Amino acid sequence: MLIFENNLIKIEKEDAVIPWLKIFTQTPYKELSDCPNTLRLYLYEVTHIIEKEMLNYYQPDKINIASFANILPRVHIHVQARFKQDPWFPNPTWGELQRQSQLNLADFDPFSKTIQQQLKLLSI
Repeated sequence: MLIFENNLIKIEKEDAVIPWLKIFTQTPYKELSDCPNTLRLYLYEVTHIIEKEMLNYYQPDKINIASFANILPRVHIHVQARFKQDPWFPNPTWGELQRQSQLNLADFDPFSKTIQQQLKLLSI
């Protein structure tokens, strides 16, 4: 689900049991170092906003930020709110399940709206 888009990036919600957003560059750069400096700085600011809002809204035990791009070889950043009781914790979400669990999380819509508002204020 697309939650934000401008001429530099788009942000999608991953369909997952944890809060998980993916930030994609609109131009399909293969490596972060291929991105222009202004875009790299903008990606950092966007990631920072998402991380701070996830911490504030969901109050997770940890935030995971990753950029692997082995399967999809283009720059994109995963931002995940992690909880000690989530199915994979403390392992990565791409790893082996540790337990069956169902998280009782706050509704995504208010979080999404806050992210959208904050990103609209961020100069590009």
